[in-house]
Amino acid sequence: MSRRGPGPERGAALVVGLIMLVLITLMLITALNLGVTNFRAVGNMQFRDEATAAANQAIEQVISSPFTNAPAAETVNIDINDDGSTDYVVGIAVPQCIMASQAFSADPSSVSLPPSMSLSSTWNTVWDIDATVNGSGNVGGAAVRVRSGVRVLLSAVDKAAVCP
Repeated sequence: MSRRGPGPERGAALVVGLIMLVLITLMLITALNLGVTNFRAVGNMQFRDEATAAANQAIEQVISSPFTNAPAAETVNIDINDDGSTDYVVGIAVPQCIMASQAFSADPSSVSLPPSMSLSSTWNTVWDIDATVNGSGNVGGAAVRVRSGVRVLLSAVDKAAVCP
């Protein structure tokens, strides 16, 4: 009786094993690429949100200053993480007075106004403040533009000087 050896079957297991290894490797590479792409997207969103926060902080600084005395463009350096170095440079355009109307009724906050600002001589002015963070020179390279409106109560003399 003659015995047949497993000669032709040995190569099939090796080929199937190599194909499985290649498929598993391709799946791992695809998963790695997806993870890296998602990581970059989340990082870009974080940098954009930080740039928006820096622009809003710069707008708050401008609003808290007497910007209506002499409206001018300015540059504000923002340290978003309080480490002592400038993270974002925000450019503030010249604040624009876009509307003015005479104030006819007293707001609760106007009780403490000086006598020179009586109801007949006060104006509600609406200002547009435009802040821009350029992509170059900041931490993540994000560029954003934030516009904000603010109402300021001015005397007739101040209104005439800065608001048409």
